[in-house]
Amino acid sequence: MTIGKSAAHAAVLEKTLQSIALLRRGALAIEGELASYLRKSSPTFRQSARNLAHYLAVRRHDIRELQQELGKLGLSSLGRMEAHVMAALDAVQEALCLLQGQPVPDNLNRASQITFDIGHALLAENAVAVLGPMPPGRNARIMVTMPSEAAEEPAFIRDLLAGGMNIMRINGAHDNPQAWERMVAYLRKAEKELGTSCKVCFDLAGPKLRTGVIEPAEGVAKWKPLRNRFGQFVAPALVGFIGECADMEAMDRHMIPVRGDLFVKARAGDAIHLVDARGRGRALEIVEVSGSGCLCQADRTTYVTEGVALLLKRKGRTIARGTIGTLPLEPLSILLRAGDRLDVVSGEILGRNAVRDEDGTVVEPAVVGCTLDEVFSSARPGERIFFDDGKVAGMIRGVSDACLQVEITSIPGGTYKLRDEKGINLPDTHLGLPALSPKDRRDLAFAVRHADMMAMSFVQQPKDIEALLAELHRHDAAEVGIVLKIETARAFASLPGLLLTAMRHDRVAVMVARGDLGVEVGFERLSEIQEEILWLCEAAHIPVIWATQVLESLAKGGMPSRAEVTDAAMGARAECVMLNKGPYILQTMEFLRDVLTRMQSHVEKKTAMLRRLSVSDMRQPGRKRLQAKAPTGRMRTAA
Repeated sequence: MTIGKSAAHAAVLEKTLQSIALLRRGALAIEGELASYLRKSSPTFRQSARNLAHYLAVRRHDIRELQQELGKLGLSSLGRMEAHVMAALDAVQEALCLLQGQPVPDNLNRASQITFDIGHALLAENAVAVLGPMPPGRNARIMVTMPSEAAEEPAFIRDLLAGGMNIMRINGAHDNPQAWERMVAYLRKAEKELGTSCKVCFDLAGPKLRTGVIEPAEGVAKWKPLRNRFGQFVAPALVGFIGECADMEAMDRHMIPVRGDLFVKARAGDAIHLVDARGRGRALEIVEVSGSGCLCQADRTTYVTEGVALLLKRKGRTIARGTIGTLPLEPLSILLRAGDRLDVVSGEILGRNAVRDEDGTVVEPAVVGCTLDEVFSSARPGERIFFDDGKVAGMIRGVSDACLQVEITSIPGGTYKLRDEKGINLPDTHLGLPALSPKDRRDLAFAVRHADMMAMSFVQQPKDIEALLAELHRHDAAEVGIVLKIETARAFASLPGLLLTAMRHDRVAVMVARGDLGVEVGFERLSEIQEEILWLCEAAHIPVIWATQVLESLAKGGMPSRAEVTDAAMGARAECVMLNKGPYILQTMEFLRDVLTRMQSHVEKKTAMLRRLSVSDMRQPGRKRLQAKAPTGRMRTAA
């Protein structure tokens, strides 16, 4: 019986050793297959490119059974080999040889390999080179997207820097070079004041597909008093009136413009009477008057439009008159339901709702414009289309030179109001668009002067990266880092080639743009896709930025969801976590900083860090701490 066990054990050892040797031979052979990529890699990434190639070779096999056998033998299961593939294979092969009593092969040459320590050190060095130094107390940096208001509020940027922002993100899809330059200037000033540093990442907009402009409606102003959850009156609404301004853009949107000399005679205690847009009489009490306007309080909900008559009354007598001035036009939305038809059209056309007859039958389908004409020559019937980060799903039923006929197939909640400037995703359509648009090339001239790194949107193929590197060379900006935004199914499928091409540059990072990526690959697959991106980037020793909708509910509404907290904790496995803008961004950054600091002691990449668990101390109040006893009897050894 003992002899049989020994023979079986020896057979397992031999089979496992052969499997490891096969993986090792494949890892060495792939260097010839990818020689053109490896030759062109920069000295910074020369070893890392080989390690990535070795990892790709191993992952061409299903090694789950092998991993189980290695685990039974008490050896490494290769589950943490990403940063040092050959070193992991060699260590296991050497251990198997020793277990069999065989000599260790001479070809296990570690002199030119990335050892266990070197692999992690290379990733850390590359992260510092492109993302900046690690902040005190945590490994993951925090990147924050700048809102448009940041160009006018230096104190806001200073507060972000003081609160722990490590990288400022400027979105090239919004604002203009003058605003971007002010943001950077405010940051540099804050750095000097606080004695700290912060990187700048400029996000090239790329060929983003978006819905076009939707026809606007007449401007409407509304106010309503505060009520509790039972609908009971709590406090009046405060309404500001001001003399109509010639420059509507400069006017506070919360103030209502008035034509006439209504304020000349007004004083506190007077009342403004009107009949609102719904034909309902309303009276507002004036509580404060200035030379150009007044502040009123109202206890009834009211809607007003341009031209509504205003009467200034004192003790029931009319003493002045005026009218509501020009209100900003309000953009409409397109109301959609599952089963509706939506025509996506080319050209400068205003989007609109469906036209229906008196019986409610659709006479003309709803229409929305598309910002890129290339869509109409590339899309095909039967391909999927999504709007607004996947909130609306559809199927293309017909295609012409200037129109996609789309059947709306799914809308959570039943109905959805589609607005302009919302993203369009075509996961089944190959558009063939270059990632660098003409606008990107113009913006790049700004970025190389002011940014430490630039993010490339909608990169899909190696030649996109080659075009960006050529532009950096043209601007003599080799020191500017590049960030590959992985946000399409095609980009993920091409990721090994994208990484190997980007490794011609000295400073590289990858952003997992999970919003568009989730729409493209399906949200049910997003978790495994983002995991695989983390693996491949670690094998390449390229740092990762965990992005899109991190703590979004907290940033926009002041309260995170439970799922968002878990997601933020997952961000500790990346080298940087990106936050988007929102009114509660300072609180969000503080929350994220705390989560990342706590998680650092629990996890590093895929490895669980087994720090002391407080719950492992099982002593109860009034009792002595439990002591581990030496095992009694004979321990059974594994076969």
